Amino acid sequence: MEWKQRSAKELAPELIEKYQLSPMTAKLFSLRGINTDEELNFWFNATEADLADPNLMHDLTKAVQRINQAIDNGEKITIYGDYDADGITATTIMMENLEILGADVHYFIPDRFRDGYGPNLAAYQKIVADGTKLIITVDNGVTGVQEVAYAKSQGVDTIITDHHTFQEEVPAAYAIVHCNYPGQKYPFDDYCGAGVAYTICRELMQDPMSELLELAMIGTIGDMVKVSGEGHVIVKRGLAMLNQTQRPGLRALIKNAGLKLGSIDETDVGFNIAPRLNAVGRLADASLAVELLLCDEEEQARELAAQVEELNDKRKELTTTVYQDCLMQVQNNGWQTKNTLVIYNPDFHEGVLGLVANKVVEKYHKPTIVLTKNDQGEIKGSGRSTQGFNLFNALNPLKKDLLTKFGGHDFACGLSMTEDKIAALRDAFEASFEGTSSLATKYYDLELPLAGLTTDTVAEISQVGPFGTDNVQPIFSITHAAINNFIFMGKDKTHIRFQAVKNGGKLDVVGFNKEFLTRNLLPFIDQIFIQLGLNTYRKQTKLQGIITGFVFKAPQLAVPTPVVDLRQEKYIMGFADKYLLFDDKNRSIAENSLGIEPAKISLVTDYQEAGETAVLLDAPHSQQELDAALTNDYQQLYLRFLLDQLPVETLPAKADFARVLKYVYRHPELAVADYRQVAPFLGLDYNSVLFILRVFFELDFVKMEQGKIVGVRKPVKQPLTSSRYFCASVSQIKFVHELRQMPTTQLLMYVNSQLKRH
Repeated sequence: MEWKQRSAKELAPELIEKYQLSPMTAKLFSLRGINTDEELNFWFNATEADLADPNLMHDLTKAVQRINQAIDNGEKITIYGDYDADGITATTIMMENLEILGADVHYFIPDRFRDGYGPNLAAYQKIVADGTKLIITVDNGVTGVQEVAYAKSQGVDTIITDHHTFQEEVPAAYAIVHCNYPGQKYPFDDYCGAGVAYTICRELMQDPMSELLELAMIGTIGDMVKVSGEGHVIVKRGLAMLNQTQRPGLRALIKNAGLKLGSIDETDVGFNIAPRLNAVGRLADASLAVELLLCDEEEQARELAAQVEELNDKRKELTTTVYQDCLMQVQNNGWQTKNTLVIYNPDFHEGVLGLVANKVVEKYHKPTIVLTKNDQGEIKGSGRSTQGFNLFNALNPLKKDLLTKFGGHDFACGLSMTEDKIAALRDAFEASFEGTSSLATKYYDLELPLAGLTTDTVAEISQVGPFGTDNVQPIFSITHAAINNFIFMGKDKTHIRFQAVKNGGKLDVVGFNKEFLTRNLLPFIDQIFIQLGLNTYRKQTKLQGIITGFVFKAPQLAVPTPVVDLRQEKYIMGFADKYLLFDDKNRSIAENSLGIEPAKISLVTDYQEAGETAVLLDAPHSQQELDAALTNDYQQLYLRFLLDQLPVETLPAKADFARVLKYVYRHPELAVADYRQVAPFLGLDYNSVLFILRVFFELDFVKMEQGKIVGVRKPVKQPLTSSRYFCASVSQIKFVHELRQMPTTQLLMYVNSQLKRH
């Protein structure tokens, strides 16, 4: 990760005076390019009455005329929605308005497990058979070429309202209302499905329809579309409406989420309200969520909200269970050294695959696909990617040979396939991997002066909000601060808290899931990047910083330490001039999983520089390799030995060898890859089984016949030590373990003595 500071021309003094902006607020506006009187006036004062003419959106006039015609003629209308928060709110918006107009209107939400995402021909056939004369899609439809054609053949019109990317062929719908239709005149191009539905309803009702803004806002935040331009109005005014909502369903949902009307912000919507609506579609029929938002009775709302809360709790449990299984598979199969991950379990719940894939990517920094099997025997999966690796481009060439369905974009995808192709997908996905040649860049706004900060500072920052996609929450830098009162907190002690002190000012700082930041690393922290917020505890509200990142630097000591032992630290700090590797196989891990700039990585055998700060990143294979590395002239040397290419972490016991050999003789029909599934039954991980088999091949205890491993009849009895591979591995494993477990004093004494010799 590379951090850069944003820069921009300062706001004109007359604008700062006119809008009474504090220095911090003025700076943040300038950094976001909001620097004219017109833009500031829109930001502070625009309402739904200032939104553009709905008729500028492609086909909207035509769509509204057809809807009014259907209402006048008493035609049956069906809203075809989607099962995420955006689709749920879009469906609710359209249903509520058409009911007000007296329409014979119904809705259909696809079932994630039965119908899949978007248009479904069987669903269209059922809707047409039920007497529908007009289908209105919300938050979907642009891929429904076959479905729309079928409806048209039956005399049923389809109005598509959507915001997703067009594909090669566009459906021949009666009208396509789309916020990003090529060549259209509507000035805002990034509404979500609920935003498009709201725009149609503004024209249908000839009214700004303020009461719908809270629903459009939830869809906007839930779908992570722009919160600038008209998106700013939707979110800002929608939050205002939500905080005084009279909708029984939303009030019940808000209460169960532990939120309080009057103080709900965009973060609460993104992390508490939208996920609860999403949870319904992930685990059950999303119609439950639509009914909750549409209901008028308090008691019914409480009952429906309780069901939603139960599903949300179940979603959390399932996500944790599936995630832990994924971590176990990575460990047992030795996939830590892979560049990509394809993880499969037929018992995984399909509804949480995307959430889990995202968590696995956060853990391992590898593009990840998580697969399961549905009731029809089809393999379904979700993929997530890392910065610099285009998931769509990697998988799109594979869809013809390996996938039955595929769709997605740079960082996320969904796919279907048959079970017999999983191994091939794993190999092809790994082969498609190309590492990024540069570090991901993240931006911060400005250096935060700790002196003079108060809780009012948050109010100053909030003037630049609401925050979200393309108007990110401000990030501040704290450079060269002293760190006091450092503690671990939380049930599992995975969170940290400390006080940053500088120039007479101080700030409480918390970091979530930052257990890697041990006390030993505190002297290396040069910059802390935080977002500012408020923490209320025991009726006291204090300002606090929430960590988003660090920059590390070698400590400035009066007498520099030539060698530093950091073997126990798991976190890679990016301050060294060079990261040295003994094994080139670890280069990909260093670049792609650890995020080290490729130019800073070198093999020990190729390194010829002098006077640099260097890190021995992986473990040498032998003492001779270590000694050779210590002949270089370093300004400072950090000992990590973090990576290795050991065949196994722990040498299998003699009984393990016997058990595997016995299994081979009893099961001569298995190929090498089959032992991936066999390993757990043998009480071993896959790497240990491969190690044992390799020893057996060298000793002629087993052989390959037509791709299968079979036992050799009457093999010559030999001890395991007759295998050169076995002996070399034992020596390497013993050396690496001793190197990692050696007391610091003993290791530093040895390394320093070797350096002085040269």
